[in-house]
Amino acid sequence: MNYFNSTTRVLLVLALLLTGVEVSPAEADKKHIIKFATLAPEGSSWMKSMHRLSDKIKKATDGNVAFRFYPGGVSGDEKDVIRKMRIGQLHGAGFTGVGLGEILPEVRVLDLPFLFESDEEIQHVYSEMNAYFKERYEEKGYVLLGWVPVGWVHFFSQQPIRSVDDLRQSKPWMWEGDPLVEQAYKGLGVQPIPLSVTDVLLSLQTGMVNTVYASTQGALALQWFTKVKHITRLRMGYATGGVLISKKQFDKLPQPYQDVVKKIGAECLQELVELIQKDNLKAHEVLEKNDVKWVALPDKKEMDRFQEAGAAARKNLAGKYFPTKLLDEVLNHLKEFRKARP
Repeated sequence: MNYFNSTTRVLLVLALLLTGVEVSPAEADKKHIIKFATLAPEGSSWMKSMHRLSDKIKKATDGNVAFRFYPGGVSGDEKDVIRKMRIGQLHGAGFTGVGLGEILPEVRVLDLPFLFESDEEIQHVYSEMNAYFKERYEEKGYVLLGWVPVGWVHFFSQQPIRSVDDLRQSKPWMWEGDPLVEQAYKGLGVQPIPLSVTDVLLSLQTGMVNTVYASTQGALALQWFTKVKHITRLRMGYATGGVLISKKQFDKLPQPYQDVVKKIGAECLQELVELIQKDNLKAHEVLEKNDVKWVALPDKKEMDRFQEAGAAARKNLAGKYFPTKLLDEVLNHLKEFRKARP
């Protein structure tokens, strides 16, 4: 073994002893592979950032911690991924709000339809609620490495969606098992078609559905934009996303490695948040070049109808999927922020 590796081993063992963790030199050099799944396809900004994260962690741990990726939904829908994490087949994943909510339903308070109005509001609320949700995920057996919100969500459709009536007359998709969208659609009098996210593209091709919802970048990455002609300017909501690692697997790492993963993970994921925001803006141009036309609502009256459905969804979900007290806390953070920055 060369001098660098020998020194690394000595420092690691010393660090472990100082933190009260007993470990042998052999354990200090044990290889740890984190099997990580995501719906994001290889080559996407998401996966490029995750590869950078893995490379940095591998270098910082002298090659003893590395990620093995399963991108593009090859491990199934997010429910499938959670099941595989629970039995140890997978150790970590990048989730949308739907997956995050399967583990901790109350996190969906951040995904409520028509809740946020600006990126600044989102950043403020996430910052205020971060410690709370990290603790709650720990209790559920997961380490929240960081937030990676998907972005603003719009309707993508084959026929223009300019009103609630247009939406009712379409064949709208709903992510199967998503109570938030289910309640929002219920308030709008819309009958959605529930499907797994991995079945959407084929369903668009066959005409089973003709209206979906996604961020602009998400519609590109999943190829949904190739089967629609219109995107509604109305922001349906802001989609939460995050990276979770099984606490059982995470606890197998020596403490210094845990610190490395958390530190580098937080740094890389924050960079990814900024990159995704830029990618969503770039995606606007790509959509326009592919003849996907933007559609605006005709007036404030139609906007109010959507907003009322969002308020009804919040009311119906409070006390069931998240505590009313938690919703009040989020709304208070928003109120304070808006008051300080009218």
